[in-house]
Amino acid sequence: MKQKRESAYRKALRELVPLASLADFEAILAIALRGHLRHLPPSIAAWQAVTTLARHEYTDYDRLLAEGYDTDAARHFVLAEINAQLERWDCSRRLKTADLSPDRSTVPRAGR
Repeated sequence: MKQKRESAYRKALRELVPLASLADFEAILAIALRGHLRHLPPSIAAWQAVTTLARHEYTDYDRLLAEGYDTDAARHFVLAEINAQLERWDCSRRLKTADLSPDRSTVPRAGR
């Protein structure tokens, strides 16, 4: 089962970021296969993993957090850098401002 899932994730990533280097591809795959994403369909987990790697490895996101910016502000400031990396990977998708801060009122809370 694990090999089948990994194969599906690899296929989704090849379609999503065809020009990613082997090192980036493997790093993205590792993120996609983590426990908190493995319940998602491969295409969604791949997208989440791609944006995660782009944000943490190719932007100043972590530096902004360390300087005291909140998550939403830091994500806003690195949006263009993330999209530039997605373009370098020939990714067919881009992040939009609306993607950065999901409406937390729709996120289920414990006990609901």
